[in-house]
Parts: sequence; structure tokens; C-alpha cells
Amino acid sequence: MIDSYGRKIEYLRISVTDLCNLRCRYCMPEDGVCKLSHEDMLTQEEMILAVKAAASLGITKVRFTGGEPLVKKNILALCEETSKISGIKEICMTTNATLLPEKARDLRKAGVSRLNISLDTLNSDKFSYMTRGGSLKQALSGIDAAFEAGFSKIKINAVLIKGYNDDEIRPLAKLTCLYPVDVRFIELMPMVDGEFSGNAYLPNKAVLEELPELESVESDGGVAKLYRLPGAKGNVGLISPLSSHFCYECNRLRLTADGKLKPCLHSNAEISIKGLSYEEMVLKFEEAIYAKPKWHGILDNNNPSRAERYMNQIGG
Repeated sequence: MIDSYGRKIEYLRISVTDLCNLRCRYCMPEDGVCKLSHEDMLTQEEMILAVKAAASLGITKVRFTGGEPLVKKNILALCEETSKISGIKEICMTTNATLLPEKARDLRKAGVSRLNISLDTLNSDKFSYMTRGGSLKQALSGIDAAFEAGFSKIKINAVLIKGYNDDEIRPLAKLTCLYPVDVRFIELMPMVDGEFSGNAYLPNKAVLEELPELESVESDGGVAKLYRLPGAKGNVGLISPLSSHFCYECNRLRLTADGKLKPCLHSNAEISIKGLSYEEMVLKFEEAIYAKPKWHGILDNNNPSRAERYMNQIGG
């Protein structure tokens, strides 16, 4: 389906839960979030119905996110049922990788073809600090498990944070020389006030300055500008929602775990689909597509996101 600005909308990101086994400081509060009641959450049947409604309008790609999607008890069933829906060509997942050692093979069997893994540091102490107690060793074991399970299209997402991991740009990028992965540096978005707001933002040009040997390569159709280190097995990607937004080519909608369609990540506009029939959901998806704004507006320290949710409540 084409939106009001001529963009072809074919990508749906579904947050299956706002819960997580980590507590990343830029993503959620230390105590987590108030757990939604079962009645407030989309059921498995409603999520599958929503994907069918979306597919009828041209959605071909679904990404399951969280929170951490692998803490969702029925995540494998959700993936398997989604893989059976006519029109859905690709099922992806964004995960912190810590639960992949136990679940990577089952995810492949359930129809997931791509993984994006969040990894902001290769320093175990900094990892523990950022995640409020998480284990870098467990995350790295999850990446190994993904390769062993047969995932070949793995992307590692690193949020670039001044004063935290700006000294690790080169080590993170060099993962592309060791493994067939893409490492994508993402600019920190002003979602909520907290420790990593204000002066923590660092534009992605810092990556180009640190790695002058990077060579530009052809786009893979995603939002990242791609580069490659000499002799690397994978690409270095720059995702720049602040310094060089890509709203003009945004092809996605988001669905929260409590059943709200978000036409734009940084807008507070939400359209509820919980409790609706298939036909009603189709109409709401059409409404959300036509409600997509031309761009998200200025984002900086003085103009934070208007999403009115923590990132874990929207889906990464």
C-alpha cells in the first residue's frame, strides 16, 4: 500500500512484549515497567490476525521485537504461525542474544530468517553497567549459537554513546573482519530524560572520522548507509535518525504489545486494534498508513521524541 507521500509500506515491526531480561539504561527504567495485565495485551490470535490484515495491504516483512522477544513464552508459536501467512516473505527478530544459546535452533525451525543483535560494547564491565547486570559472555555465546543454528544474515546494532563506547568504534567495526556480520552504528535518539541524554549524543560522522579507510558500498535496501573495511566479511552501517533522517523512505509501521499501531516512532499518535475483527483491523491499518507523517520533525536535546513511551514499550 502507498501512503500519502508515495512511500510503499511493506514492513511491520511488532513488539511482542515490553518486558526484558536486561535493563539497558537508554531503553528502560531501572525497575522495569509496570507489567501490563493479560487483558491489556494482544493475544497470540490477535497478533496473527493483525499480521494477516497487514499482509492483505502489502506488508511482506515482519520483525518481532520487545522488550526482549525471547522472554515471550509463545514466541516460537508466533513465529511459526506468521511464517504460514500468505504474503509474508521474511520474518526477522531483534534480540539482545542472551537467550539465543537455548533458542536459536528453534527460531530457525520456526521460520525466522534474520537476526539483529543489540551489542553496544565489547567490554564486560561496561556491558554489565549499561544493562544493569547483564553478561557480555552470555551475549557473545548467543551470537555463536546463532551462527551454529544456520543464521547467515546477522546484523549487530550498536547505539553510539559519547563517553561510553565512542572509544570502541574500531573494535566494534572490526567484528566485520572476524565474522560475516554487519555492524551498524545507530545515533542515540532523545527518547527519555536520563543518564544518556544531553551530551551523550554523537553524530555518526564520528565513525567515518575514526575509520577513514572505510569504503562506501551499495545499499542493501535498508536505512543504513553502508561501508566496508578492507578485507572485511561484512559491512559497517550508519543509521542516522538525527543527523541525516531517512523519513522520506520509511516503509514501516509499528505495533505495540498492547495493540497500538504507531504510524511513526517519534509521534504520540496511536491507533488501537485490540479486540477488533479482521475487517476492522484492515481499516485501522489503512488509517495508520495514511496517518504516517512526512517526517518526524526536529530531534535533538531541545526537541525530544514525542513518542511518550520508553523504547522497550515501542519496539527497537
